Amino acid sequence: MKKLINYTPSRSNAILLGLLPFALLIVLYMISSDARLAINPSDKILPSFSSMGEAMYRMAFTPSRRTGDYVFWQDTLSSLMRLGSGVLIAASIGLFLGLMTGALPLLTASLSPLLTVISLVPPLALLPILFIAVGLGETSKITLIAIGITPFIARDIQRRVQEIPSEQLVKAQTLGASTSQILIRVLLPQILPKLIDAVRLSLGAGWLFLIAAEAISSTDGLGYRIFLVRRYLSMDVILPYVAWITLLAFLVDYLLGRLNRRLFPWSLEARS
Repeated sequence: MKKLINYTPSRSNAILLGLLPFALLIVLYMISSDARLAINPSDKILPSFSSMGEAMYRMAFTPSRRTGDYVFWQDTLSSLMRLGSGVLIAASIGLFLGLMTGALPLLTASLSPLLTVISLVPPLALLPILFIAVGLGETSKITLIAIGITPFIARDIQRRVQEIPSEQLVKAQTLGASTSQILIRVLLPQILPKLIDAVRLSLGAGWLFLIAAEAISSTDGLGYRIFLVRRYLSMDVILPYVAWITLLAFLVDYLLGRLNRRLFPWSLEARS
């Protein structure tokens, strides 16, 4: 008899096993919702799927009377633009700092302690300071995301640079390469796929900072809408919004993974 530890499911079985927990959660929710609504039809804690569908249809396909916008899509666009801007800034700064501090011992000695200390500062604690310094507009939200994930990306890139075999640097110098040539032509191409991986790992924190900033000061966005309707106990809006944020996070992560495989196929081959 084959031991369980040696059993590897086929691709189709793996997909089914992956979907099973989600199906069980949906069934459990439906049972719980029906039970609560049977006792109290006006219960708002566990709304039915039909009520959630009606609420989301209204927000996605009925223009707002105040602004004329389709609220759901406007919230999605605003949040994605803020997240994208913050992550792009963080990736650029993190790549530069990580590459420099990982490759140049002088900068490693001088900047690594500072980078470590900055990474230990809770970014949400800086939010009031950002509001005072740069106002309540888009700049503060994007800055919070950038500050929150830049140290993580920079430290990860720094470690990746230091993991590159020193023999490559010695060979490049033997062939007459300067410091800038080594950084750009030897280290940078090997670090770019690691950068995408670091961004993927930091997206969870990026979403957290985005939702927090939107909840405190914003006029649109997914986080803003969730905290706006909570005062009315509108779980028929909150739950679909949370599910939508989860789906967006999954799609962004998936697309970044595909982009990494498309741009740097040699990186995956090297890992295998």
